[in-house]
Amino acid sequence: MNAESDERAEESEGGQEAELGSRAPEFIKSRRGLHVSWQVGVFIVGLAVVGAGVVMLPLPGPGWLVIFGGMAIWATEFVWAQLVLRWTKRKVTEAAQRALDPKVRRRNIILTTIGLVIIAALLGVYLWKFGFVMPWKIDQ
Repeated sequence: MNAESDERAEESEGGQEAELGSRAPEFIKSRRGLHVSWQVGVFIVGLAVVGAGVVMLPLPGPGWLVIFGGMAIWATEFVWAQLVLRWTKRKVTEAAQRALDPKVRRRNIILTTIGLVIIAALLGVYLWKFGFVMPWKIDQ
């Protein structure tokens, strides 16, 4: 669990000091038993949200978005979750900057075009060979 000795400041990209550690109200942090029960509650709520996100991965729904939401809930109380979210934000920002690179964009456009041409050719061969017939039989 987090103690006040775990709270430390780390410089963020904006040049501001961002504190790591519990964001619980002061009256909760001042009482150890209340703070531990607060942390347990935050952990359980975050676990439920992350669990729902994991269930949504194979099922319809925004699985990754919900998982990151659960991590954000945990990050209100736990340093390890704050560090994971900082790392994730940094990696997403780096990936977005790489994707905006003109060489990478050109390569992605070329690969997408080649993929679409291959799909169109396969569809054309299918239609030429079998006509417009569905691959399954539906009796009416």
